[in-house]
Amino acid sequence: MMPNDPVMLLSYINLKLRDYYPSLAAFCEDTDEDMQKIVDKLRQIDYHYDETENQFR
Repeated sequence: MMPNDPVMLLSYINLKLRDYYPSLAAFCEDTDEDMQKIVDKLRQIDYHYDETENQFR
């Protein structure tokens, strides 16, 4: 289960992207998570997905 807290979510997602998935889309497809919900939640703390780095920055 993904963390609900945005800061914890940031750490969780970036770890998964760094270690296991080539993209946010691949992570969401594999885990059946809603990409827009993740993006919106992390936007609350001023983080945005960087496709070239495959991480939220």
